Parts: sequence; C-alpha cells; structure tokens
Amino acid sequence: MRVTQLKSIIKKIFIKHKLSNEHANVCTNAIINAELVGASSHGVSRVKMYCDRIKKKLINPQPKIKFKKISNSIFHVDANNGMGFISADKAIKKAIYCAKKTGFSLVGIKNSSHYGLSGYYAEQAVKKNLIALCFTNAPPAIAPFGSRKAFFGTNPVCFGAPSGSKVPFIFDASVSKINRGKIRYAAKINKKIPLGSALDKKGQPTTDPNKALQGVQLPISGFVGSGLAWIVDILSGVITGGNHAGKVKDPFDDFSGPQNVGHLFIVFKPNLFVKDYNKRIKENIRLVKKLPKIKGTSDILYPGQNKFQRYKKNMKKNIKIPKTILDDLKNL
Repeated sequence: MRVTQLKSIIKKIFIKHKLSNEHANVCTNAIINAELVGASSHGVSRVKMYCDRIKKKLINPQPKIKFKKISNSIFHVDANNGMGFISADKAIKKAIYCAKKTGFSLVGIKNSSHYGLSGYYAEQAVKKNLIALCFTNAPPAIAPFGSRKAFFGTNPVCFGAPSGSKVPFIFDASVSKINRGKIRYAAKINKKIPLGSALDKKGQPTTDPNKALQGVQLPISGFVGSGLAWIVDILSGVITGGNHAGKVKDPFDDFSGPQNVGHLFIVFKPNLFVKDYNKRIKENIRLVKKLPKIKGTSDILYPGQNKFQRYKKNMKKNIKIPKTILDDLKNL
C-alpha cells in the first residue's frame, strides 16, 4: 500500500474516533514513521488497540494538555490521558524551544499513554542540532534480576545526537532481548520469536509469542538490563508522577483504567562545553569506523544508520501490511 494511501486511512480512522484533524495528523505521522524505519511492531498493528481504548474511555481523544512551568528550562506536563503521541509531540517541541534559548531543557510527562518510538522524538531534537535523551516506561514484562515475576516494562533507552552528517546518531533500544511490541506483532502474524528472549508462565524458554506474553521477557545482560529497566522506571515514572513499579497498565489486555504512562525528555546543546563539537563527533565516528572489522563486515555502522537507510528505501516502495492487520483497519 502506498504511504499516502495508508496515511489517509489511518487519519480518517482517528478522526472517526473523535481526534481533531491536528491530533490525527500527529498520531498518523508517528505511526507511519515506525513503518518506514522498519518498526512495524510500533506501527499500524497498534491502531486497533488505540481505538479500543478510546471506545472504552481509557484514552481521551480530546485531551486538555497542561504545561506547568517549573523554570525557564523545566516543564511538567499533564497529558490528560490523551494519546501519548500528542503530549510527547508537544513536549519535545517545548524541550527543543527551551534548549535553543537556554542551552538545556527538561520536560516530564504524566497521565500519558503509549507514544510509539522514542527515537522519533529524539530525531526531532537532533534535526535542530541538539542532543536528546528520551525515556518512557511500559507495562510489566521483565522480571527484575533475582525475581521470576514480570514487573518492569521493556523500558527503552534512547539517545540522539548530531553526527556531523545528514544521518543522525539515534540509539533507541528496549532493555529486553526483544521488545514487547515485536512479540505481540509475532503473535498477530503467527510467527515464532527467537529462543532465549522469553520464558513461558512455567519459567521454561519458549519461541511461542503467545506463551511469552503470558510469561516473562528476559532482560539484556541479566543484572545490567534489569538495572537499566529500573532506572528508566524511576526517570519516567517515579519523578514525573506517572505510574511505576509494575502499575503501568497493559494497553492490549488491561482495561481497568488509563495507563498513566510517564515520559521524560532531556534536551541540550552539544557545544555547551566545547565549541568544536562537530569536528569532535566526526573524528569520533571516523576512528570507530577505521577499526579492524570482523569477517563479513564491510562497515561499522553507528546507531541510526540502518534506520536511515530503511526509511529511504521504504519511502520508494509500498508498505506491506499483513492481512490480519488490514482486516482490523477495515472494521474500525
């Protein structure tokens, strides 16, 4: 399906579910971006979930988002249980504006919902020649190190920085061996997940995505991944007023109330300490790329290069949407 055609379909669905034209555009653009960078788990496959939660009055389609000024560089946002895309879009734009004026900004968000890819927001800051760290917490999926109960979300860690070239440096990865969205997507299209990424509810390794969703996901590097998940839960949940400590509701399965996801954006100028940042970052990347390569590797890629290439490639062709997901769209 052509990008323009898919955009039109999704936007009409959101407007039908009482989003304003502006807000429908914001949500649609973020979802299409996920498809174009190859992150289908955060793309069209989630549209039905968003609409289901709107119908059940768990997402407010017409939120009154409030910004509380803490200082010229720090703001606290109440997302009013709206679509996460909307509050995150407004918050990153505020963070960018403040960082451009003062050199640094910090924006925390509460009462939000799933906002898609963290890298989408970091890239907006990088395009304005700024460095960004983006954090969000998620429903229980990972057992803390030493526990066998899912408690922390797959809480992604995201960092974006100007690279000195047109391809931004964007690192955006969940702290689990595979993000939960990919497991849900695999279940939707009846595909197995990699062995070693999850355990079933009996604590046994599984490649069945449905059994994985009932069990626990494994963090990267054991204690390290568990610690990172905990840090992100503190940054995006504890300090913002969002849910935390296993209380973020699963958007697909838990309809007992709004999610109250928390997000945190930290944005600042890259030349606060040195005036030759561009020269230094280019040297940094050049030296890494010059290192001896393992067999079969033609180039050492920095985070963001693969996604940039996928985006360019996918913009020139139709987006493939599985039939099961297309059927969902037709019924919305």
